[in-house]
Amino acid sequence: MTRDRDPAGRPRNARPRDALGRPLDRSAAEAGQATVPDDLPITGPDAARLADQLLREGRPFHAHEVLEAAWKSAPPSERDLWQGLAQIAVGLTHARRGNARGAVALLRRGAQRVRAYQDQPGPASGPVRDQPYGMDIPAVLAAADDLAARIERHGLGGLPPVGLTPRLLA
Repeated sequence: MTRDRDPAGRPRNARPRDALGRPLDRSAAEAGQATVPDDLPITGPDAARLADQLLREGRPFHAHEVLEAAWKSAPPSERDLWQGLAQIAVGLTHARRGNARGAVALLRRGAQRVRAYQDQPGPASGPVRDQPYGMDIPAVLAAADDLAARIERHGLGGLPPVGLTPRLLA
């Protein structure tokens, strides 16, 4: 089996995936969801809009890929924001896949990283750190914290799908 590679020889993952990011057989490409390229050049506003749309569609794995692309191309002052949001999206993916332990760990880790972004010293503070690119960061953090606590207390059973589809945009 040969792996997909970019011109520099780094592996790529062009394999089709289902809505939760699970790899599909290559012959099932029509049934899969389009993947986000590893080197997607994306701006903060575009990443926020696309990730929000994917989360609302119940596709947190794909939102994670968009957020990861934003993290890789973001200025250093924003990397904790994008990495944390990507981890929260992975936590939502774990929850949808039935992995309670992974969901709680990633939701908490992502929220912690986003808070590190908010706590950075510098000229961008307050509303700028609370609503970068139109994202409602306090609401995202509250949803991640609440979901992690509910999963710890009651497990994944009985969680309505709406509880696993937080919005990013205010």
